[in-house]
Amino acid sequence: MQTISDIIKAGAPMTLEQIIKQEIDDWRRSPELKLMKLGQQYYGGDHEVLKRRREVIGEGGRKVEDKNLANRRLVHMFIRKLVDQKIGYLLSKQPSIQTNNEAYASELSDIFGKAFLRLLKNIGKDAINNGIGWLHVYYNDTGELAFKRISPDEVIPLWKDSAHTELDGVIRTYELDYYEGMNKRAITKVEYWDNTGVRRYTLDAIGSVGLKSDEEAGAFGSHFSAMEGEGKETPLNWEQVPFIPFKYNDDELPLIKVLQSLVDDYDEQRSDNSNNIADLPNGIYVLKDYDGTDLGEFRHNLSRYRAVKVQGDGDVNTLTLDLNPEALKQHVEQLRKDIYEFGRGVDTQSDKFGSSPSGIALRFLYADLDLDANDIENEFQAGLEQLLWFVDKHIANTIGTDYSDVSVDFIFNRDMMINETEAVNNVKSSVGIISDETLIANHPFVTDPADELARMEKQKALEPAPYSGLNPDNSPNGAGG
Repeated sequence: MQTISDIIKAGAPMTLEQIIKQEIDDWRRSPELKLMKLGQQYYGGDHEVLKRRREVIGEGGRKVEDKNLANRRLVHMFIRKLVDQKIGYLLSKQPSIQTNNEAYASELSDIFGKAFLRLLKNIGKDAINNGIGWLHVYYNDTGELAFKRISPDEVIPLWKDSAHTELDGVIRTYELDYYEGMNKRAITKVEYWDNTGVRRYTLDAIGSVGLKSDEEAGAFGSHFSAMEGEGKETPLNWEQVPFIPFKYNDDELPLIKVLQSLVDDYDEQRSDNSNNIADLPNGIYVLKDYDGTDLGEFRHNLSRYRAVKVQGDGDVNTLTLDLNPEALKQHVEQLRKDIYEFGRGVDTQSDKFGSSPSGIALRFLYADLDLDANDIENEFQAGLEQLLWFVDKHIANTIGTDYSDVSVDFIFNRDMMINETEAVNNVKSSVGIISDETLIANHPFVTDPADELARMEKQKALEPAPYSGLNPDNSPNGAGG
């Protein structure tokens, strides 16, 4: 796979700026960006059904919108529920960091705290809605290592390989508002990141002129800088591009790709049913020798006076519309099952849950969600491994200790619904068979096993010693001799 670096080295007729501009133009037309926008829209409730119009055949056989007809646009936010369910299941609890080096573990716990958990959850939502989420590594104004979530539709990755495992560079585009006199305007900022630094440009709104160096922001700079003696600032670069991908799956396909047609059909069927209830409450009227030719007047008189006038042998009858609610019910129920099956989630309204399902039944109900969580965890483990490279470099640069050869495991603690009574009984029956630490870790009331073990030790230390029947000097009668 030829990279931008290879193209430039080979003496391409295009400049770096022209190549960046071409990549931006291709990205804006790409199906990947379209899917990202779609995933974001459906997560926010902006479904296709909201664009529906009720149309009838007008003059000349053309379809025209009829605003007198009911036009329910019912939105069912399955996408949002499934995304939040997956994130809550896999990323709602703090991941455990396991390493045998206590000093290293302390350093990592300071970096990967609660703020990082919140960031990881948001990146997880990005990954499921967009197919991929992005984390940017940088140093903040106080010189601390920091991480920033970057919106996936702003990032154009330039991969070194077809498997999309290593970055050659990243193009980031984003809009920035500014005021020109009394008018508010927007400008497109462009950043090109590689292992030599970052180049900054601006792009006019139309994009016909091309890129211009952003001198105000610093046309070219390093990834970060270090302060040395007497306030001297030294520019430094990471050996890798400081952007880390967190993928939903190895195909980088968002959830909406699988579910859009099913969700749209569910929205349409429920909306159509609501429209039928509103528009056709009694059936179709059949008029014979009606006194007047205006059907609007007929409906007006009927609704206002509850009566109509006819002449001669005139009559008013109705044709009953035989709607089939059972067929609709079966169709939407099957749609709901399909949405949860192919979306690999748990339908909490399923009658399979019952009043108190056993652990085996719950594991069966969570099987599809577990399958999806396994894929997400595999991809996120790869992202965390890349992130750990930057963290190790940071620790080595700041305290002078190299932990890059120390083994580290990130354990995702899944939040699965359990039968608590059954779990407690299982813990009780395992006493003496497995360690107390394992028992405590599997007890449903415990959220932090290490903290719970410390509390138990403290509690034991405060408890009075059991009475032995002996005096302090161990003599039966209390005499020393």
